[in-house]
Amino acid sequence: MLYFLYDFGNSIWNVIKSMTAIDIIDIILITFLVYKGIKLIRETRAGQLIRGILLFIAIYMVSKEIGFKVLTFLLKNTLDIGLLAVLIMFQPELRRMLEKVGRANVSFIGFADKSDEIVEKWSIAVNAICESCEELSLTTTGALFVIERQTRLGEQIDTGTKINAEPSKELFGNIFYPKTPLHDGAVIIRDGVVLAAACYLPKPQKEELINKQLGSRHRAAIGMSENSDAIVVAVSEETGIISVAENGELRRGLTIDELRSILNSKVVSKQKDIVNRKKNRENRLKSLKKAVRRRGKTK
Repeated sequence: MLYFLYDFGNSIWNVIKSMTAIDIIDIILITFLVYKGIKLIRETRAGQLIRGILLFIAIYMVSKEIGFKVLTFLLKNTLDIGLLAVLIMFQPELRRMLEKVGRANVSFIGFADKSDEIVEKWSIAVNAICESCEELSLTTTGALFVIERQTRLGEQIDTGTKINAEPSKELFGNIFYPKTPLHDGAVIIRDGVVLAAACYLPKPQKEELINKQLGSRHRAAIGMSENSDAIVVAVSEETGIISVAENGELRRGLTIDELRSILNSKVVSKQKDIVNRKKNRENRLKSLKKAVRRRGKTK
């Protein structure tokens, strides 16, 4: 036993001594990816499926060791097509993971024009949403506001009616008035502009786990926030309660001040940070160019 432990420790030490900086970076990267993968599938259908697959592999190994030829043959052939089965079963989780990877190098909203003008448009949009929600809540008028961020919502926009209008309390009041053609569905806001109304949103992935008291409007809000990084504001037509959905989680019973604080911090302030970082990069680049020109003249 002591010899085994000595030999094992010596082997590990030899591996450590032979490691280079690239090997360390490689290990750290793999560890990070595994951690992100576990975090992604935790508390989802994927977590249950992975446990089932691990149990399947364990049964295969035990049956092979014991000598169950028929069972081993069946399990082996099943595992041979396991990759395709995993891709099919994990499709929603894989899609969400790829979307997050695609957003990794973009600071916040995937707009081509990240300027002070966009910040001003979002400030106006947030004020219009909050004022509308206050009025719609008092009159118990149902409403859905989708704030597009990095993930483009072209599929959902195509299901609605294009508007391309500046947001205002009066506009939202007309859209969500129960007897108008556009009231049934969501408005999608991009670049601080109301792009479309009467848009249909995807269903939530874990619909069976959602509170049965929540109606289709709140379920659509959760589904949209699961399938994208959008922030969705919902007003209940039964109770007038204001809710916000983000990353598949729904916060209910918000006051207007709380709603304004959330939208300002997650939309307006983030956009300001982007503009400031962009300006700082431009200033650093200008300073670098000036320094290069000065060095060229001194030579």
